[in-house]
Amino acid sequence: MATMSEEKAAMARARLKKHFDVPSSEHQDRWVDLWNAGDFLPWDRQLPSPALNDLLDQRKDLIGRCFVDDQGSTGTKRRKKALVPGCGAGYDVLLLASYGYDAYGLEVSEKAVQRCVEEQKTNGHKYPVKDEAAGAGSCTFLKGDFFDSAWSKATTAEGTFEFIYDYTLLSKKPEGLLVCLEYPLGKDPATGGPPFGLTSQTYVEHLQHPGEDIPYNKAGDVEERSSSQPSSEALERIDHWQAERSHQIGQGKDSVSVWRHK
Repeated sequence: MATMSEEKAAMARARLKKHFDVPSSEHQDRWVDLWNAGDFLPWDRQLPSPALNDLLDQRKDLIGRCFVDDQGSTGTKRRKKALVPGCGAGYDVLLLASYGYDAYGLEVSEKAVQRCVEEQKTNGHKYPVKDEAAGAGSCTFLKGDFFDSAWSKATTAEGTFEFIYDYTLLSKKPEGLLVCLEYPLGKDPATGGPPFGLTSQTYVEHLQHPGEDIPYNKAGDVEERSSSQPSSEALERIDHWQAERSHQIGQGKDSVSVWRHK
């Protein structure tokens, strides 16, 4: 028998599916509508990603320091710039800043950006500096479409980020590391979305063949092409593991993959 929380989740999925039962060209406006209404935000977990927190806390060997030592003989350094596309209420942006990154959150809705600013003002104290020697980075929240570079003109990063945290967008353009929380794994693609069911192989195919049309089978799963070689623009997966901790809805199922340009 389904629990109350399972029934509630099923109802939310059904409502989302119905809301987005329009051509994909209209999906961005549908996200804006949800933010403007404000009474149905099922993706809002009220806290940053536990998997991202663990990565920042435990995998310095993989992600390095929050500074870039690229100023030549001057001996100066700058903070790495991190981007969270589709940042929601900004929890992950605030977390990244607490680890010393100059963090940027991007959302399609002005209402969502306002929500991020409110979260920082009200609950910023819940994100203490993790390393006093490094200090805290800054937080910047922007309205824009990730797949349209116009928004980047409003940033000092000008579209260049050393760290991108991706949660269901299948981002393809990091200058440094791309960290993907792979979700929702195990969900039947036929059930629709958002979020749409995918597999770890979905990330492999898309990120090793950016810009290409990726074939899917009738069941909605990406087709693994054993004879297909990565493109010249391919990203390289440098680590992959099942997340020890994640949001409750993905606990025990979500994976983390880390990518970079070859």
